[in-house]
Amino acid sequence: MKTLFTSILLFVTLLMVGQSTYTSQELYTYSAVKELDTQLYAQLADDYVEFKLTTDISHLSDNDKKMLVLMFDVASIMDQLFWIESNGNKSDFLASIKNPQALKVATINYGPWDRLGGEKVLFGNVPEKPSGANFYPVDMSKEEFEKFDDPSKNSQYTMIRRNAEGKLVSIPYHEFFANEIKRAATLLNVCSDLASDPGLKNYLKLRALALQNDDYFESDMAWMDMKTNSIDFVVGPIENYEDQLFGYKAAHESFILIKDKTWSDKLEHISLLLPELQKNLPVESKYKTEVPGSDSDLGVYDVVYYGGDCNAGSKTIAINLPNDPKVQLAKGSRKLQLKNAMQAKFDNILLPIANVLIDEEQLKYVKFEAFFENTMFHEIAHGLGIKNTINGKGDVRSSLKEKYTIIEEGKADILGLFLIDNMDATGLQKTELMNNYVTFMAGIFRSIRFGASSSHGVANLIRYNYFKEKGAFTQNSQGKYTIDFEKMQEAVKSLANEIIVMQGNGDYDAAARMIEKYGKIDEALKNTLESLKTQNIPVDVVFNQGHANLNLTGK
Repeated sequence: MKTLFTSILLFVTLLMVGQSTYTSQELYTYSAVKELDTQLYAQLADDYVEFKLTTDISHLSDNDKKMLVLMFDVASIMDQLFWIESNGNKSDFLASIKNPQALKVATINYGPWDRLGGEKVLFGNVPEKPSGANFYPVDMSKEEFEKFDDPSKNSQYTMIRRNAEGKLVSIPYHEFFANEIKRAATLLNVCSDLASDPGLKNYLKLRALALQNDDYFESDMAWMDMKTNSIDFVVGPIENYEDQLFGYKAAHESFILIKDKTWSDKLEHISLLLPELQKNLPVESKYKTEVPGSDSDLGVYDVVYYGGDCNAGSKTIAINLPNDPKVQLAKGSRKLQLKNAMQAKFDNILLPIANVLIDEEQLKYVKFEAFFENTMFHEIAHGLGIKNTINGKGDVRSSLKEKYTIIEEGKADILGLFLIDNMDATGLQKTELMNNYVTFMAGIFRSIRFGASSSHGVANLIRYNYFKEKGAFTQNSQGKYTIDFEKMQEAVKSLANEIIVMQGNGDYDAAARMIEKYGKIDEALKNTLESLKTQNIPVDVVFNQGHANLNLTGK
């Protein structure tokens, strides 16, 4: 077996020397990149606190450990693809930077724009970031795209380019990234052969096929069927955040995860409550006729690698997938809580923010358990509500276009808190609600700092301003915040209603109005955020990660 494994790795290594086949398109000239003030890069680097990703893998078999090494290689390929999708040639860009702090900042941001600062340009002679990133030609207008007659142009899995005549063409990912996809698929098939869990084995094989034909339905269904796996691997083009022009294109990313069985077992019963929770949503019955799939499950994991889209700028601490509404209606979704990353953010960011901003009388309610629960129900809420409009406008994602991700993230946050409250009120699960509400308020400030370029950041701005309008909190002369429990309860319920109705109606204009009205930083909030800067509280985490952290030797 060892000889066979070595031969396979040699074959994969030979494959990896191939060059990418993607059509060259650079968003700027790398030779023109100029570094700015050294102090600027030092300050930006300090916005991130380093955290080592590791966990205990002593319970895994030798073959599973060999498989993990290969997963790191596949994840690295996804990382390379995201660099191309976000801004172009990684190697040339990074090679042009000499200052170590500037290099760190550029690497964290996957390019020359500040992801936590509204995509502000961080290097001289670099233009503003295109709304469509590198998914579309930089000189393409929305009007030109709308007139472009190609049924695959709206696909999540195509790159838009110009042909020799200058006309738009739509190129499937598996063709555009042919060499990289071939290498990743080969590695995934080897991983499948090594996997000890039958569900994981089947998923990896189907995922390898999906990368090669851009049809992810069967592999998503197989991923939903995994129940006994100790290792999980989220890999491929997943989220649409990077495409802020239309919100159509999915960017490549990867998570490597090790299950925490003890914590996962604690959450098993909640999946059974999803149909009841759907019935209890604060909207008319016509907006909750969809029944969430019965195969949904909750799991708690330690994450050992982030790659690509999920690693750019702010880092997610929970996963709710698949995004495909057909899969969600058939089987639901899996909600994965990333416990070690969550703990890192609570200890290093949320708790220090609460110490500065939350009134001393309510500070005792800020708890990690509530932070964990709020995050978990955020992911549960993604799977509830409505996926297809009630008036024939198609699915919600397509109807809301580039506004969708902001509205959907806002729904998940506010509806998650509603669900916790509703479960307590109906006796489904007793909760110390003040812990959830005050921790939720502190979490708003944490996420607003992700900036206007982040869907999560804007969603939290909307919530902050909506709460302020409804009197859900007050701020004293020292800048400390106190929540009004009853008014916040009412605000949570009414905002959840507005968003679900907006989604059910496919009301793009209403989504735009909500973002325009509430997605702003007023003077009071600006002063609040400035006060956090003086405390040197990091905005987010950056990971020390790799197979060496797990004492895996690699090849």
